[in-house]
Amino acid sequence: MSAKPIIGVPADRRVLEPHPFQMVGEKYLLAITDAADALPLMTPVLPDAVNIDELLARLDGVFLTGSYSNVEPHHYAGEPSDAGTLHDPHRDAVTLPLAQRALETGVPLLAVCRGFQELNVALGGTLHQKVHEVSGYHNHLENKDDPLDVQYGPAHPVHLTDGGLLRKLAGADTVMVNSLHAQGVAKLGDGVTVEAVADDGLIEAFRVDDGPGFALAVQWHPEWQVMNNEFSTAIFKAFGDACRVYARQRQV
Repeated sequence: MSAKPIIGVPADRRVLEPHPFQMVGEKYLLAITDAADALPLMTPVLPDAVNIDELLARLDGVFLTGSYSNVEPHHYAGEPSDAGTLHDPHRDAVTLPLAQRALETGVPLLAVCRGFQELNVALGGTLHQKVHEVSGYHNHLENKDDPLDVQYGPAHPVHLTDGGLLRKLAGADTVMVNSLHAQGVAKLGDGVTVEAVADDGLIEAFRVDDGPGFALAVQWHPEWQVMNNEFSTAIFKAFGDACRVYARQRQV
């Protein structure tokens, strides 16, 4: 029996007074174990201690998760955030170069929600900080007063691009997805192909072109109750399969 691929999952850095903690939501780890059939390895966001190339040499994949924090806008020449906006500069300092090097070296990469936004910024793209305040777009936020099953329930359709990976995985041209984000793509990063678009025109998924490895980003949360949704399961299985292929190649 071959060993399961090891997928690095960068942490969030949060201060739970009075101490800083490194943490990852359990739902993300379970999506890797259950749907990708891989071993998640939570990796700390300690910019001065983590050598990106050294880390990638030990990984078969990278999973950039969602988070309550936003990418600091100076990374994409954006306007300063509103007072009180949660940021995570330690995570930015690790995940942005980590995403770039993973793409360059062919380490499979899956990014969701904040990870989607990180990957877009790493590729030279920009973000709307409040999509709901941009003319022409709907409100893509969840109602935090709702139960979690409602917050993460189907919220709006996305159209899947003809010939795209997600279209193939879904076996349909439109799927319903959840929606729990304030930020969204303003300018798409370089060298990518749109994989999904919301009914208001907001880009909801993209893949990286011409890279040596699997590289997919989605704005929604396929990790939520992943085994209860065939499309979500298919996304993580495809990622896990790419990590297994990479692991075998790395061992040659």
